[in-house]
Amino acid sequence: MESDDLAFDVFARVCPSRGTLEHITGKWGGLTLGALKEGSFRFNELRRRVDGVSEKMLSQTLHALERDGLVHREAQPTNPPRVDYELTPLGHAVAERLLALICLVEERMPEVLTAQARYDEESGTAVRGATAGRAGAAGRAGAAGRGGR
Repeated sequence: MESDDLAFDVFARVCPSRGTLEHITGKWGGLTLGALKEGSFRFNELRRRVDGVSEKMLSQTLHALERDGLVHREAQPTNPPRVDYELTPLGHAVAERLLALICLVEERMPEVLTAQARYDEESGTAVRGATAGRAGAAGRAGAAGRGGR
């Protein structure tokens, strides 16, 4: 049976789409796809763009996304060797939808922060106020950096 004939259900434990969804929605997968939507990157350029990712985690993320057909890795025959990463057509389609979600989250962060503060107050949870101020500025800078939105 061809894979095109199969019905996929991400909610089923054994469905292979679940692993791909984990690669896309994991901490670094979504950020990597979002960054690559801006264009082709060399490894270290991409690492700088995805602030906070380690070399090891970015490498693992890129391998998983490449295996899933979302990222294309192009080794240039130069000295020293150069490797570029870019989205495949499938990767572009996924990143487009992902960026819409990222935009929604960034736009609605004031509501999220209000809900978090209310929850923390009602539950007696310690407030992490130091991150709240930076989050707004980082979100605005992130949206501006992606352009066209």
